[in-house]
Amino acid sequence: MSKTGTEKPDPWRVPVAVAQIPETGLHRDIEADQAIRKAVADTGGLREVLSAGASFDVTPKSGGRFHVAGHVRARIGQTCVVTLEDIENDIDEPIDLIFAPPEQVPQMAALVDEAEESDDETPDPPEPIENGIIDLGRVATDALYLAVDPYPRKPGAVFEPMVEAADPEDHPFAALKALKASPRKSGTRKPKGK
Repeated sequence: MSKTGTEKPDPWRVPVAVAQIPETGLHRDIEADQAIRKAVADTGGLREVLSAGASFDVTPKSGGRFHVAGHVRARIGQTCVVTLEDIENDIDEPIDLIFAPPEQVPQMAALVDEAEESDDETPDPPEPIENGIIDLGRVATDALYLAVDPYPRKPGAVFEPMVEAADPEDHPFAALKALKASPRKSGTRKPKGK
């Protein structure tokens, strides 16, 4: 993914060189410090990120591909959409991705498209390995953002619209009623035939 001047940089970077991943795989636990949590909150439009961490198992597969499995855990501060009070929500999001060399991604994505046409469960298309690197920080951040409730509510908060008393004269046929009630002008028309 190329960066343009309008895109924000990734707030959490934990690059892993695929050339250094042993054949037996790699386990990584990562934790975001205060500066990273603030950057993740700012980039994601969150009030705050109180904690964020992730666990990953990276396993080599055939053809230069890698399976990344694990989960991200976070506690985030948001604003209730009903009461506008500050609330905190916990996130525990599973991660199950395949990373592949960039030249394999179009071919593998086509296989995913074909699988969508069948009744079987459709796998996700692979993520590209960029410059020989899998960025576990970016994986964790993306999973965190996908798990955020865009309309958070405080437990028990219910939206109740303002109820106004209905005006009996405010209905679709009020204009017709007004026409019917107004006196007709007597015309100067002559009856036909006279």
